Amino acid sequence: MPRKTTKSLERKVSPDRKYQSVYVQRLINKSMLDGKKQASERAVYAAIEGAAKKLKSENPVEVLEKAIANVSPDFEVKSRRVGGANYQIPFPIQGHRQMHFAFTWMVQAARARSGMPYAKRLEAEIVDAYNETGAAFKKKEDCHRMAEANRAFAHFARG
Repeated sequence: MPRKTTKSLERKVSPDRKYQSVYVQRLINKSMLDGKKQASERAVYAAIEGAAKKLKSENPVEVLEKAIANVSPDFEVKSRRVGGANYQIPFPIQGHRQMHFAFTWMVQAARARSGMPYAKRLEAEIVDAYNETGAAFKKKEDCHRMAEANRAFAHFARG
């Protein structure tokens, strides 16, 4: 099996039922627990509709897409052993991995909130990501800060 994900190994995600959007379907899949897809679907639809209403937008999918774009990281650091020392080397991130990190961080941040149902927590996280605040956006900023701090070691990146 190749180390890098080739086009033939990449899984195709079909669009969701309501909005015909791959973004919404990926968020549903990412927030699903114990195979309960319908429960996840209900929560995600309620969250994106609530977020669109809060932001006074007509299209909930556009709100989600902008929130995901704001949370998607451009760089990550990978540990590499050079000589006797470990260096954190910054690497640019490819598109599908950017989306993976964005969805994962949003779901983690929503689950970390407390005191309300999951749909409300996810809604709040989408609104925060749209406004470039919140835990998921902070995670992206931390990732970029680490890459910037270790930019001097970028020449160790090979390939």
